[in-house]
This record gives sequence, structure tokens and C-alpha cells, in this order.
Amino acid sequence: MTELVTCTILERDGARLADVRLNRPEKLNSLTLDLLEQLQATAESLAEDRELRGVLLSGEGRSFCAGLDFASVLGEPVRFREVFEPDAERGTNLYQEAPWAWRRLAVPVVAAIHGHCLGGGLQIALAADFRFTTADAAWSVLEAKWGLVPDMSGVHALSQLVRIDVAKRLAMTGEMFSGERAVALGLASEVADDPYAAGLALLDQIATRSPDAVAASKRIFDQTWVAGAEETFSQERAEQAVLLDAPNTAVAQHLSMGGEGRTYGPRLR
Repeated sequence: MTELVTCTILERDGARLADVRLNRPEKLNSLTLDLLEQLQATAESLAEDRELRGVLLSGEGRSFCAGLDFASVLGEPVRFREVFEPDAERGTNLYQEAPWAWRRLAVPVVAAIHGHCLGGGLQIALAADFRFTTADAAWSVLEAKWGLVPDMSGVHALSQLVRIDVAKRLAMTGEMFSGERAVALGLASEVADDPYAAGLALLDQIATRSPDAVAASKRIFDQTWVAGAEETFSQERAEQAVLLDAPNTAVAQHLSMGGEGRTYGPRLR
């Protein structure tokens, strides 16, 4: 099978990071069913690695991702319909899970955006925890051009990042906007001349912290962002109760007081 998604493990100062790349550069990394399946499978495989500390998601060639390859996907009508059905246990179909599987990871995921970030590609980027983009990258919720809605987890991701009127406008118009504008709207985290290097620097910084605390922070924010205070307070207490006795917490406290010679172990979960 053609390797449409590549995954390389980087060892940086003892921390394991995954360098994941969409690998269809001749087609601007546009999405086929095979690519979506490989993207989901890669995320699920990385979820099993408790030594992993972060993921950097990018695209080979001139673009991050130009969206769905309609000619390819619609050329497989039976398969197209089959993968549209949601998984009974997970509640998502392939189109939704290929992006959202990255949000399910316990480690931070950074998307490095250049060139095009359109349609399904934008929804993959929004499923990351952080997004660095070149100022001139072309962004769009492009589904409106095809008479469709963003259905690859994009509506939920948009609701977490922008006002409802902004989300509606982007989804209804399919207008193009720059990476600089994406930051102003709240879709991207920062503009960077080299988004890959900026993303790697952030992951290096986060990797100096306890992997258990990082994972707990990601869970709390993702699971309670639109919840009420009582539910949020409850999860804060539950996560903290586990962290208080975690081996990696003891390492963090040792290092914060200037200690040396100790390193973090695997995540608890």
C-alpha cells in the first residue's frame, strides 16, 4: 500500500515525539479514503505509546492539505457510503475520526500549516491542540463551495474556537482567508515563518513537564470546556488526586527545586 501518511519517531533530549506527515505532495495532500484510514490508524497506534510526549502534524511538499479529493472519493461510491456510517461504539465515522483521533491522544498535537489548509484539511488542523501557520497560508471552510457542510468534526471544533457568527459565516460562504487572518479569528495559535520549527519548539517546551500533568490538563480542558462549574471542579479534583501520588509528579518537584539526574517515566494513562 502506498504510504500516504508517514510517521517518524524523534528522540529529543530523551523525549519521544512523533513527526507525522500527510504524504501526497503531488496532489497537495488532498484526502483520499486510503489517506484518511492511514491517518486514523496512525493516531490509534500512537495512542498505545506511553513514552510518547507529543505529535507534530504537517504536510509534505507545497501544502498542508488542500481538502478532500472528490474525484478519488466519489470514484468509490460503495466504499464512500460504507465509511460514512458511524462506528457504533465510538460514535464517529471515518471522515470524522481521521481528524478527531488526534484530539483523543493523551499528548499535545501541534499542526504546522503552510500552503493550503482547506476543507477537510482545515478540520484536521482544528483537531490539533495548537496550530502554527505561515502568514500567507490559504485557509477556508471550503465545503460551502460544493454545497456541503463541514462534517469532519469541524462544526464541534469551530464551536470551541470562534464565535457562532464567525463559524456560520465561514461555513456559509467558504471564503478564503490568510494564516494571519486565521490567527485573528482564533482558528490558529500563532503566525510563524517556519511553522514546523515553531511547533517543535513548543513540544520541546511541554516535554520538560510531567507527562501525566500534561495529559490531565488536556483531558480537563477538552472534556469540560463547555461544562458547568460543578462538573469542571469535580474533574479537577479527580485528576489532581491521581497526580498527587504519581511518580512523575515527584520527578517534576525534584527538578523544579534544582535537582538533577532524574527523568520522567511513562504516562500513567
